[in-house]
Amino acid sequence: MTTEHVIPIWQGNPSRIPWVRRWQESRYESRFLAHTVPTHHIYRGVYESFAEAQASIPAGRTAGYDNTGAADLYRDRTRRVFLNDYPMIYWLGRFFGQGGRTVFDIGGHIGIAYYAYQRYGEYPEGLRWTVLDVPAVNAAGEAWADAHDPARRLGFASTLAAASGSHILFAAGSLQYLEYTLSEAISAMPVRPRFLLLNSVPIHTRQSYFTVQNLGVTCCPYRVMAERKFMDELASLGYKLRDRWENTQRHCTVPFYPDLSLDRYFGFAFELDPSR
Repeated sequence: MTTEHVIPIWQGNPSRIPWVRRWQESRYESRFLAHTVPTHHIYRGVYESFAEAQASIPAGRTAGYDNTGAADLYRDRTRRVFLNDYPMIYWLGRFFGQGGRTVFDIGGHIGIAYYAYQRYGEYPEGLRWTVLDVPAVNAAGEAWADAHDPARRLGFASTLAAASGSHILFAAGSLQYLEYTLSEAISAMPVRPRFLLLNSVPIHTRQSYFTVQNLGVTCCPYRVMAERKFMDELASLGYKLRDRWENTQRHCTVPFYPDLSLDRYFGFAFELDPSR
């Protein structure tokens, strides 16, 4: 559930002369690794797998979200929403109206959406909202909840197994950080969620790939999914698309790879076919 900005530390087109291109990439690499502004996210490289992207991060550089720097991010977003959150709020209300009472929030950090969205809609009686995140973030979320969740509806999980049987699978700006795909996650659940509510998903029209994102405090492998593959995998699991929206305020610029850069992200609402 993040809003990304790009610092223009790379401008211009990559050279077709090999040695010049190598010099450009080396210069950008130095700037990429020196980046320490947590309100701006930048990208580097294109990789075949999560492991390959992970291996490209220097050993001395903080990687992933399981650290205090990453755990301390986004506190202001517990009190505000962005334009692309409104479809999520709308569909969350619709799914609550259809009987949804348990939300499993993949990568929900300290419960950002749980806190922010309750200002714009009434949560139903008996709601249980569970966040799955890494240990450092879960610990920060539990400490935050002690002071900010008097209703005690928010909880935290350390494994995906806790998602089985949840009514609503919720992921806002988090699918891109996972080693597994959404379809792989759902396939592993004995009881599939009835609803999927997804936001800020990086989708490319043709190709799946990984890049590396620098959030200022840490670097992370970052998944981009091919549109047809993403939609077909969910359809094969029995999910029907209820809604889709664009977020043109968010983009992913991968220097030297203009054809793979994204000028918008997407949100989706799905419902499981009752016959599945």
